[in-house]
Amino acid sequence: MPHDGQDMPMTPPVLLPDLLDLTAEAVPAAEHVLEIALEAVRATVSVDGRVSNGLIEANQTASHGLAWLATYVESLRQMQKWAAKLDGEGKFGETEQLIHQIAFGEYLLQIQGGIQMNQGEILRLQDLDIDLGETFEIEAVETLMASGNTQAARSRLAVLIEETSANLTVGASGLDEELEMIREQFRRFSVDRVEPYAHEWHLKDELIPMEIIEEMAELGVFGLTIPEEFGGFGLSKASMCVVSEELSRGYIGVGSLGTRSEIAAELIICGGTYEQKAKWLPGLASGEILPTAVFTEPNTGSDLGSLRTKARKEDDDWIISGNKTWITHAARTHVMTVLARTIPDTDDYKGLSMFLAEKTPGTDEDPWQDPGISGGEIEVLGYRGMKEYTLNFDDFKVNGENLLGQVEGQGFKQLMQTFESARIQTAARAVGVAQSALDEGLQYARDRKQFGKALINFPRVSGKLAMMAVEIMIARQLTYFSAHEKDNDRRCDLEAGMAKLLGARVAWACADNALQIHGGNGFALEYKISRILCDARILNIFEGAAEIQAQVIARRLLG
Repeated sequence: MPHDGQDMPMTPPVLLPDLLDLTAEAVPAAEHVLEIALEAVRATVSVDGRVSNGLIEANQTASHGLAWLATYVESLRQMQKWAAKLDGEGKFGETEQLIHQIAFGEYLLQIQGGIQMNQGEILRLQDLDIDLGETFEIEAVETLMASGNTQAARSRLAVLIEETSANLTVGASGLDEELEMIREQFRRFSVDRVEPYAHEWHLKDELIPMEIIEEMAELGVFGLTIPEEFGGFGLSKASMCVVSEELSRGYIGVGSLGTRSEIAAELIICGGTYEQKAKWLPGLASGEILPTAVFTEPNTGSDLGSLRTKARKEDDDWIISGNKTWITHAARTHVMTVLARTIPDTDDYKGLSMFLAEKTPGTDEDPWQDPGISGGEIEVLGYRGMKEYTLNFDDFKVNGENLLGQVEGQGFKQLMQTFESARIQTAARAVGVAQSALDEGLQYARDRKQFGKALINFPRVSGKLAMMAVEIMIARQLTYFSAHEKDNDRRCDLEAGMAKLLGARVAWACADNALQIHGGNGFALEYKISRILCDARILNIFEGAAEIQAQVIARRLLG
């Protein structure tokens, strides 16, 4: 019989000692796994030493799995930088330590045993034709995998989440004071002007009121990153992330209004003439000009190179004919950025040009007020505040001065220049939606009593909340990193793609788990979480579906 505590099994501590040292040692081990995987997949998809796009597609599980593995490794890198920065500033408290510890414990275990690409697809290292061997057989990695993400750690983190739920974020974001002041301002706006009304807008399938858009314009939402010389604030992409995050936390439709202006402004800044910048950017920045992006066509999806909408020259102007679909906020906008084929006898992206096509804002009763344009609404599950439309161009006239850059055949290239910012912004929206799911799940878990106690006191409920907070922080740090790269004029299509890929999955997982916490009530339309679930689902599809995003990441990795 054991006595005086002798020979009793030792309960491991909730917080691991020397945590930052352990995670610092684990990062190179994860990086080494990625190096092995990269060489293995490259060998599989290469012919005569050259990577074959055909073989990448034929081996999608391996190539897309490589993209997910690289995303996990980059996530661990950025979490380590976040933790080290906070530690240096004396802000690495118990909440932050638990988030960091659980993140490493979980993601290292998934790297070893299976990365959840989605609910039904798990990447395992055998899919990459690699063997970890001794790579993960180091004490730091084994310790984190064994004791990082435990029920005790998740339960303790859930207690801290409940105690600090009034904070803007669960755990310090790592951003500077100025950006946190911006966050606070837009959180107040969301709480006061968006959250009380968003669910009604959704249920009634109403457009976000113009009054809200005008208030957003006054707050500078539409001109955040537009240069000051053209009426904007000239702020960083990081500020855009914070604003998008907090607005989307209130309602993804409101958070996405800024995306329209961000894409249009980026197109004009990167590809427009000085005259076009002077004409369009001030109105976009002030919100007086509302834009919509008109790229996608029926049966083409992400294959923009096969677009069929045509524009022909007539005197000094252009005449557009063709059909577009999934056009967001099309009816009441003032300008359309339209991608159309202007070079005859081409069937790839080289024949495409971009237009800044002016239109008259429509009303609910009469959405299309210009000759040569018509369309219809697409009824959707979520993401409803701006509405989705099909558009039909039948000899629609565009002023000759509105060919972007005044050059033909550059449309696809011009659009590609916007993808980094668009995907960073989408990742930020995903973080906001995920945070809204955590907000709703936490509130319900505190209020709802079952079997004599609040739901939050059940380990599998508190564990869900804890994992939401952990993955939200991981996605947040990956998003901020990609924004930082963009702000420093470094190519970041890879980083932005990873942030969007992970952020979308995290938003869906958080919404799904928060609905599960609600039980049957989560399936009732009257509860906000039903809307958040519908809104979260689109994030894995637009701005590049998850499969397309993984394909793009894989091609970049394989070089």
